[in-house]
Amino acid sequence: MSWIVALLVLSLLIFFHELGHYTAARFFGVYVEVFSIGFGKKLASFKWLNTQWQISAIPLGGYVKMKGQDDLDPTAISSDNDSYNAKKPWQRIVILLAGPLANFAIAWILFYAIALGGPQALSPVIGTIVKESPAEIAGLQKNDKILSINGEAITQWNELSDKIKSSSSTLTLAVERNETQIFILLTPKITETTNIFKEKVQQRMVGIAPAGVTHRLELGFIETLKYASAQTYETSFLIFQSVQKLITGVVPAKEIGGVVSIVQITADATAYGWMSLFFFAALISVNLGVLNLLPIPALDGGHIVFNLYEMIRRKAPSEAVITQLTIGGWVLLLGLMVLGLYNDITRLTQ
Repeated sequence: MSWIVALLVLSLLIFFHELGHYTAARFFGVYVEVFSIGFGKKLASFKWLNTQWQISAIPLGGYVKMKGQDDLDPTAISSDNDSYNAKKPWQRIVILLAGPLANFAIAWILFYAIALGGPQALSPVIGTIVKESPAEIAGLQKNDKILSINGEAITQWNELSDKIKSSSSTLTLAVERNETQIFILLTPKITETTNIFKEKVQQRMVGIAPAGVTHRLELGFIETLKYASAQTYETSFLIFQSVQKLITGVVPAKEIGGVVSIVQITADATAYGWMSLFFFAALISVNLGVLNLLPIPALDGGHIVFNLYEMIRRKAPSEAVITQLTIGGWVLLLGLMVLGLYNDITRLTQ
């Protein structure tokens, strides 16, 4: 059952991505011939608003086929007024951006729903202290709760961590210990550690780890908006970073996951309740938005580059160039899909 839910979630996220393209195209008067969830053989379809809406056999994405635009045949252009090609380059760019932007919007809505439900946050309670670390030297103890740093209230562990990393001098901590408030001076030390990408970095640390205590966030209207916006921005930035690290070789190719991994993670999230499901759905939605903005021909980002070229040079790239780059883009995408599927199968058989 959880796998069915996962496939439905993935299909819905693809649907909203394509709906973004569809809505923008219709707004500019472009005739949309086909709106498909999935690729390959058509399984079911119906006609509505002069567009064929269909579900196809291979659930690895979707597409909106506009008049005058065909990724499989870049030369299939049309000069009719209701054609994609007849629109100004900036209008085409808006149509192309509408899909990824729809994914970011859906992610924001999902994070907003999580905020309304009262998400759990890690409390600033100390669990372990490294021997001879700045924290031990300063006198911090296990189960100490940090109330404030330099007079600024601390309610979450990530706030404590951020304050320490960005510090430049000794910090004054208000600490709750055995229902008594005490003040401790703490001087962070620049230490070599590894980040989430397993790179060695230098940052200020004090030698503490959280106790694992959590509390529910009670957010007002403004805080809810801020939470949804911050989560959308942070996850988007993290995925952009991940793509960059993958391209530069920091993240190995074996870390690439395919649709099996996506479905499995989403299916696992259903067992932990709707908040976990919404969180991973938002994360996948941001992934779809970011990856489709990559400047790879056959993706939205590649088409945006073609249109930017046309805006700057006042002429479109030659059909031969577009065809060759598009074929190359499809080869790259299919290669990544095969690699992702191979990694998925390898993880499942280990």
